[in-house]
Order: sequence, then C-alpha cells, then structure tokens
Amino acid sequence: MAGVGKLLKQAQKMQKAMEAAQAELEMLQVEGSAGGGAVKAVVTGQGALKSIKIDPEFLKEDVASVEASIVAAVQDASSKAKQASEEKMSSITGGFALPF
Repeated sequence: MAGVGKLLKQAQKMQKAMEAAQAELEMLQVEGSAGGGAVKAVVTGQGALKSIKIDPEFLKEDVASVEASIVAAVQDASSKAKQASEEKMSSITGGFALPF
C-alpha cells in the first residue's frame, strides 16, 4: 500500500498548490478595454468585476455604442482572466483538466 500513500501525499500537495493558485488569482487584476481605450474594465483572475472606467468624452456618443463598449471591455477582461486562470491551473495539474 506504499503506492496509495504516495498518491495521497501527491494529491495533498496538489490541493495545497491549487489553493495557493486560487488565492493568487483572486489578487490578480486583469484589464480589458474597448472603444479605442475609452472604456476599461478590471476583472480578478477569478472573474469578479472590480471596476469600470469610461472616458467622459465617450459618454457623448450614442447610448448603444457606450453600452456595447462596456460589454466588450468586460468580455475582454474576463477572457484574459480566464486565460490566466487556465494557464495557472494547468501548470499545477500538468495539463490535466480539473473542474474548479
């Protein structure tokens, strides 16, 4: 049963590494932008929206453009955060996809 003990220790080590990575991703802030930089969104590595900044001049545009740019900036930041998260978790799991 030495193999089982070794496997259990490896699993515990991986779990600790994943917990540390999740804490790191929570602190990571990723910026996305749209509208030529007029709209910027900041999202954590876990995907939580932290802030949105809009150039006051851009607010003079039509409402539909402003709304679309806000959505695009949030999507851009979320996509970057997801990529960072996947890369971080992949480095821990060796490319083996785990639900988290």
